[in-house]
Formats: sequence, structure tokens, C-alpha cells
Amino acid sequence: MKISMSTERAGFCGPLPPSKFNLAQYCLQNSAATTPDKVALIICDNQQAPSSAQHWTYQQIEDAVLHLAGGFLSTGLNRGERLFIRMGNSFDFALVFFAANAAGLVPVPASSQLTVSEVEKLLADCGASAIASDGTLDLPELPTNVALLDRDTIESLKQSTPANYCQTHKDDPAFLVYTSGTTSVPKGVLHAQRAVWGRKPMYRDWYDIGEHDRLLHTGAFNWTYTLGTGLFDPWANGATSIVYTGEKNIDIWPAIIKTHQPTIMAAVPSLYRQILKYCQLDHQNVASLRHCLTAGEPLPENIRENWLDRTGLELYEALGMSEVSTYISSSPARAIKRGSPGQPQSDRCIAILPKTAGIDPVKTGQPGVIAVHRSDPGLMLGYWNRPDEEATSFRGDWFLTGDLARMDSEGFIWFEGRNDDLINAMGYRVSPIEVEAVLSQHKHVDQVGVCAINLRQNVDIITGFLVPVAGTDIDIEDVARFASSRLAAYKVPKKLLVVDSLPCNASGKLLRKELPHLARTLRETENG
Repeated sequence: MKISMSTERAGFCGPLPPSKFNLAQYCLQNSAATTPDKVALIICDNQQAPSSAQHWTYQQIEDAVLHLAGGFLSTGLNRGERLFIRMGNSFDFALVFFAANAAGLVPVPASSQLTVSEVEKLLADCGASAIASDGTLDLPELPTNVALLDRDTIESLKQSTPANYCQTHKDDPAFLVYTSGTTSVPKGVLHAQRAVWGRKPMYRDWYDIGEHDRLLHTGAFNWTYTLGTGLFDPWANGATSIVYTGEKNIDIWPAIIKTHQPTIMAAVPSLYRQILKYCQLDHQNVASLRHCLTAGEPLPENIRENWLDRTGLELYEALGMSEVSTYISSSPARAIKRGSPGQPQSDRCIAILPKTAGIDPVKTGQPGVIAVHRSDPGLMLGYWNRPDEEATSFRGDWFLTGDLARMDSEGFIWFEGRNDDLINAMGYRVSPIEVEAVLSQHKHVDQVGVCAINLRQNVDIITGFLVPVAGTDIDIEDVARFASSRLAAYKVPKKLLVVDSLPCNASGKLLRKELPHLARTLRETENG
């Protein structure tokens, strides 16, 4: 682990990828050659019929990828052109992604939750030459310069003469993803082929993964968390990936674990919370699991504790983002400090810089913005067609993540929220993440969201939105006393509201910017 406390000799200090490097080839070729008959992927879409699960070996996946890659090239698509993926959560989504990369194209995986108008905007923004569709999702009217590869066309292209892996350079574009839009207007994040190599520090410092592992990821293929943690990394290690593509009833997860025997499970904290709340869970029905992983949003301490109590399994947290994936984590190989997502992963160069200016890291224990050195192979190539925004995201050789945190003397990171999430409460700067962490510890609080609500011009008050534990009633005064005993007075919410649910995106991440609207709705309801 490299923790940057000065700018001397700053930079990624692990091995770098060879100059000729292709993401799909790195993930598939070695295992297809050495263990061709090993199961690389299990896809189950009907937990009531476990025998219907698809089992794909490494050889079968590589063959399918290269045949489809040849098909893409036969249509006249050229190296570097963008292929927009508008498909449901199926094996074909993953196949199209890897085949496009193997062919030297740039796949653009898109969320199935996008509206037609959103798809239209992203198509125009990325300048896609083609769109892959399985017919399950609506399409906008396509410009004449965008080719439609529908389900029948893709099935036909699968029978094409196989291509060889494109001899891409490590810095050539590999894929383009759009941010979720929880912090700003969605923007394209362009990653290089080397991005998958940049994930190597996670293997030990988050996953503790090996070729004998079976990793269950609970997300959909269109999410980079699933593509990376669910496919890139298990395959790069010769392991088996398990993905469920059926209806997301929360009670299916213990059954999937029992049937398919994963050794590692990855999900967002909110899914672990739902499993704890709605599923019959004990040590026996998760016996195959060695440990569990979580990322995508901060992990409340009560979820970690309850999961450990019910299953005997640790939840290892990671902090990351679309631009660089996960770079701070805890793992079985490292110590854990409750409340911290962990330490910078080995070989990475991470610093806490001043919030506003300067490239010298702040003193130990002082808050600042987390920064990643531009030499990290996992860092994006840049923002697509956003040169001004890209320029402001760097300070010298440091990429500014926008995440606020402090680093202690042992290198543990203590997350304090997004730079644009901070609340100015009567002149004090308050992190909503810190307040949420305290409120979530109350025994009657199941979920919590905190934001600033404007009271009058230039006056905001900290407001907490509380979802009660099932079967309990929340005593607002008791929660207020609870918070007052654990937070400085200026951090204690001036208003607490009990709600049935919180606004979240499709991945379960809190949509903090929707909370003021929720407050207005509640006020209008009260006023009749």
C-alpha cells in the first residue's frame, strides 16, 4: 500500500500492463487455454427451476465472443467506433460487451432503466455507430447513421467466422460508461484497455479471490459494479461467476446461495439490509460463503453488525467510483476499523488534498478531498466530450474524486460525503454521511437520509428522514436525544421526519437531491 504524504516520487508503484493489451483477451484467453472446460459463468433466471440455469465454460464463452466479434466487423463497423448496448439483463448483454471489445469497438453499456429520451440523448452524445437491441426495451427513432443490430441480426452474427482479439494498445479506449446521475447530469467516462489491469490491487485487498472461488454478484450486467466485480475480476482469476437475471424478489437470494454454492457474494448495502429484514437467514443457509463484499454506497455499521450476527460472515467494504472503480477497501487480509471503508489498496497512490487548492496532502486526520494519482492504470482516459469538466477534475497530477474524507495515522479512510453534499448549517460545514451514520444506529431506525432544507434565504436546516424498523414506531424526541448525545449540537438535525421509504436509484443508492422534494410533498400532504 502506498499512502501519499508528500508529492515526491508520487505514482502507481505496481507492475504496469504490456503495451499491447486487450481487456477481453486478458479476462478470457488464459483460462480458455488452460482450463477450457471449467465453468466460467452460471446464469440463473428461474430459481424455482435450478436445473434451467445456463452453465458456460471458458472455452464456450471465448468461442462465442470471438464469433460475435467477427460478426460485428463483418457489418462494416470499424475499430474505435461506439456500440451502444440497449438490452435487458441477459447473457447476451455480457456477450455483446466482450465481443465489441475483442473486435476493437468501444461498447457503451446502458442502464435498462433509461427512458427513450435519455437513450436518444446518450446516443447523440457518444456518437454511436450502432445500437445492439434485444427487443425488450423501447428504442428512440434512430438517426440514419446509427445501425440497428436487433435480436435476429445478433443471432445471425453469432455464426460468423471468428475474429482474433484486436491488438489494441493499453491506452486505447475499451468502454464508455455514463455516470448514474446521482450527483450531476450524466457524463461519459471513457476507460482504457488497461482499466481491467488497474483492478489487480483489488484481488487481494478486497476480494481475497482465487481460481477455486465462485462469486455471486446481485446486480445487473448494465452496471459497471457487476461487469467489473461480477465478470472482469472472477474471469481474470480463473474463477466462476454467478449472476441471477430473473425477477428480483428479495427472498430468492438465500435459495440461490443454497443451490449454486458461491464462496463470495457482492451486493450493495441496501440489498444486505433487505435480506436481513425479509429473509430467513442463519449460518446454515449461507454455509458455502467465505465472506461478502459491498460497495456502491456507504455501509451503515448496523448492517455490518447484523449481518455478522446472523450469518457469521464479515462484510468487506470498498469505496470507488465510475472513473477509477474501487481503490479503497477492507479485506480478509487486512485489519478492519468499524466505520471506515478501509485503506488504499496496495500499489495505489492515494492522497487527501485540501478541498479548494494545492497539491500537498493535508495533515493526518484533517479532512480534504480524496485524490488518485493519474499514473493509476485504473483511472479513466477522461470525460467524453467534456474537456472543461475534465480539466477541473485534475489538480496537477491528481484526479479529484469529489469524495471528502480524512486519513488516520494507519492509512484508514473516514468518509465524510461528497464535496457537493456538504451542508452549510448556520455557518458550519456538516457531512450528511456522518449524521446518517449516527441516526442509523438507533434501534428503531431502519433507513435514513439527511439533507439541507431551505428555511429562508441563506438559511438551511439539517433535516433527517427516517424509515422505521418494521413493527416499530419512531419516537422523534427519543431519536433527537439519541443524536444529541453523539453529535455536536450544530450537526444534530433540527427537523426529523418519519417516512415510509427513501428515494433511491435502481442500484439502491440514496438519491439525496430528491429529499427536499420529499419534504415538500409531506408538507403539502399535511396542509391538505
